[in-house]
Amino acid sequence: STCPPPFFLAFKMDIDHSCDFSESDVEHEDIPPDPALQEICGSEVNTEFSKDKSEVSTMTSFEKVSQGINHVEGGWAKMINADDTEVTARYKKKYLKDEHCQHMVMETVMEHCNQCKDAEDCFPDLKDEEGVQEMEYEPSARIISMLRDPNKVKRTATSLSWHPLDYHKLAVAYSCLEFQRAPKNMSFDSYIWNIEICNKPEMTLKPISPLVCLEYNHKDTHILIGGSYNGQIGYWDTRSGSQPVQMSATEHSHKDPVYKVIWLQTKIGTETFSASTDGQVLFWDIRNMNEPTKRLVLDPSKKGNRENALGAVSMEFENSMAKFLVGTEQGLVVSCNRKLETTDDPIVCMYSGHHGPIYALQRNPFFPKNFLTVADWTARIWSEDIKESSIISSKYHMTYLLDGCWSPVRPSVFFTVKMDGTLDVWDILFKQKDPILNLKVCDEALYSIRVRDKDSLVCCGSQLGTVRLLKMSPDLCTLQKNEKALVSEMFERETKREKILEGQYRERHQMKQSSSVEDEGGKDDMEELLACTEREFFETVEASKQNTDTKDAK
Repeated sequence: STCPPPFFLAFKMDIDHSCDFSESDVEHEDIPPDPALQEICGSEVNTEFSKDKSEVSTMTSFEKVSQGINHVEGGWAKMINADDTEVTARYKKKYLKDEHCQHMVMETVMEHCNQCKDAEDCFPDLKDEEGVQEMEYEPSARIISMLRDPNKVKRTATSLSWHPLDYHKLAVAYSCLEFQRAPKNMSFDSYIWNIEICNKPEMTLKPISPLVCLEYNHKDTHILIGGSYNGQIGYWDTRSGSQPVQMSATEHSHKDPVYKVIWLQTKIGTETFSASTDGQVLFWDIRNMNEPTKRLVLDPSKKGNRENALGAVSMEFENSMAKFLVGTEQGLVVSCNRKLETTDDPIVCMYSGHHGPIYALQRNPFFPKNFLTVADWTARIWSEDIKESSIISSKYHMTYLLDGCWSPVRPSVFFTVKMDGTLDVWDILFKQKDPILNLKVCDEALYSIRVRDKDSLVCCGSQLGTVRLLKMSPDLCTLQKNEKALVSEMFERETKREKILEGQYRERHQMKQSSSVEDEGGKDDMEELLACTEREFFETVEASKQNTDTKDAK
């Protein structure tokens, strides 16, 4: 069409320059075309000059191939050696405690929830923004199964160890801890049980001497390490049969029963260390168990004298911490350096407060600087910064406490067992002096307890060798709202309180010492004054006597 557009654009054009368009204020008019001019021109002009395009669709096919990928872990700080598992584990724990990291994780979770139509579709178990459940707190527990010692002569279930991957397997060590009272026909066997088949054990372990402690290897779950009553260390491979693969040499082993063995989480996963009442902590490598790789004598004087050594009954090592803890017969907790070869002072400090052997010692899985001890008639929670006393303590019970451990899912909950066959469940956020649940499990003494990491399935070993499995109520195995923050505040508050009390005690002690010194100084001055007066008196008497003798002579 040759009709003009409904509006005009005024523009100016320079040579070798592009057009500069701009709007102008003009009046808009409708001017009809002139038929005469249309006949003269007789031409049409296109106003759009777009290129012609075509659309082509094709069908493609491809083959699926399953292929592995070589993942290299990266992103570590410059000062962190990624090959050192202890350093990386310590850095991870420190980073995860950072508030900035927690906010980042929460933002990621919330973004994922926003993408969903409803947050409950993604997380049906979550009831609030912090990812924890709110429920009525009614703790309870019930026995669901029992594993009985298959031998006629019953022995004590002294140690329990859950399989790291297969949560249905439980290794139990059986022994008689009464000195020189073991029956002659007593079996030395220990067993691996499948808790779904309670009639008979799945596998038998045949040691040279009864096992007092037994632990699964988290690196290679087919391997177990055991400490014997005669002081030897041995390890088993479940693929090789019931006999031990290798035992430590008698002359280089412990001289007393081995009460605790712990695996070190290293790359190879073959290093372990053991503790005994002979006052030694021995480090081993199961590839060569002829003699220990390192040896530590628990001598308080730090002279390495075994005659003065403290007998070890329990031990605790957290891979993210540079120190390990040893509980002794004398009621002391000894803090020791992990790397003995790099320090001249392996014993760092000691914590005192118990009146008898420390049967259980474990760090809080959420707050490693705080650890639990079970001894005499009490259970106590300690802080590494306070050495004179515990920050939280239970009341004194009528019967002895023999074992205890933390809950793996709740930072405020721990369990203890007593000599009267009672299981106590504690929640320090609700009560500190009394347990929140007291359950009579059996009539004989309970010597050992272990909680499964997957949930709160608790197993308790008794004096007659029966292991009872107890299922906890959901509120005991579910993280409560703000529980971590509340427990952290409680530990910090109690630690500060104990620091203040410890400082006041030291001030009073110093004042007493200074006053006693002053009293002694005053006593010395008085004695000197009396001696001087007495001397002067006798001198005066002597002088007067001489004067009298002189007058008589005249």
